[in-house]
Amino acid sequence: MRNRKLVLIVALLVAAVAFVAEGQQEPQKMSAEQQAAMDEWMKVATPGQPHKMLERLAGSYTVAVTQWEQPGAPPSKSAGSSESRMVLGGRFVHDSFKGEFMGMPFEGIGYTGYDNYKKQYVSVWMDNFGTMMMTMKGTCDAAGTTCEFKGDMDDIMTKKTVTMRSVTKVVDARTHTFEMYYPGPDGKEFKMMEMVYTRK
Repeated sequence: MRNRKLVLIVALLVAAVAFVAEGQQEPQKMSAEQQAAMDEWMKVATPGQPHKMLERLAGSYTVAVTQWEQPGAPPSKSAGSSESRMVLGGRFVHDSFKGEFMGMPFEGIGYTGYDNYKKQYVSVWMDNFGTMMMTMKGTCDAAGTTCEFKGDMDDIMTKKTVTMRSVTKVVDARTHTFEMYYPGPDGKEFKMMEMVYTRK
C-alpha cells in the first residue's frame, strides 16, 4: 500500500512538472486517492516536536574529549570544536566536528533526525578515519534530555561486526554530553569515549 501511494505521488509530481513545462499555470486536479496519498505524505514529511527537541543541540561548541582504549586503562584527553545547525527545513541536525585522535587531525560529520514514519530517532556518522558510514537508531525520553542510540559497526581489527551504543544527555542550555560504549575483550560493553560540549 505504501509503495502504491509513493508511485501515485511520484506520478503526480511528474505530471505537475509536465504541465508547467507546457505553459500551464496549475496541474490538473488530483483525484481523491491522489489527494489522500499527498496528505499522508505531507504528514510524515512535516517536522514535529521531536525535531524541535533536536534544535537544542544546534550551536557552536568547544568539546572536551576523554577516551579509554580498554576497560580500566588510563584515559587520554583532547580538545575539539563542533558546529551544529538544523538543515533541510528543521528536519535534521548537521554536526561538524574537528579535533584530534591518537595525535592525528580528526574530523567528522553527522546527521541526526527523527523518522516520523518509523517513529524513531536516526543518525549517521562519517569521518576521515574510515570509508564507512555508521548508522544508528534510538529513542529519547519524553523531555528529550536523554537519548540512547544503537548501531552495528565493522571492527577492522577483529573482522567482526559489533554493536555500539551511544547516550546523549542535555545537561542545561549550555552543555550536553555524548558517551560511546563499545564491547571490551570479554564481550561486555565499556565506556570508550565521553565528549562534553560547552556552548561558546
